[in-house]
Amino acid sequence: MSDILIMFLCTVGSIVVLIAAIGIARMPDFYLQLSVTIKAATLGIGLLLAAAAVFFADVSISTKVLAIIFFLVLTAPVAGHMIGRAAYLIGTRLWKHSVVDELKGKYNDQTHQLESEEGEKQ
Repeated sequence: MSDILIMFLCTVGSIVVLIAAIGIARMPDFYLQLSVTIKAATLGIGLLLAAAAVFFADVSISTKVLAIIFFLVLTAPVAGHMIGRAAYLIGTRLWKHSVVDELKGKYNDQTHQLESEEGEKQ
């Protein structure tokens, strides 16, 4: 039974990582590529690590795998947000068919601070 679970987790994890790789190649701008990478790759790697935990079936390995998955899920969105913010700061262009730029006019280039609609700094 554990072999079937391991095969399922590895297969689904590999497919999700493959989708992330295809998404990087197919998405039209940096921000969409970043979104695909953070979401799909985090899920895929988490599933592959879960398969490793089931395969080894040792408490010490399972604990380490759970810690890795926890920190991956905790840090990947924050890292993606910071990378996206840095890209916006240096002027990385949006896709030409993007409809909305919610930060346009709200970001001060000199102070690098985000301002609310009322003009207050956040």
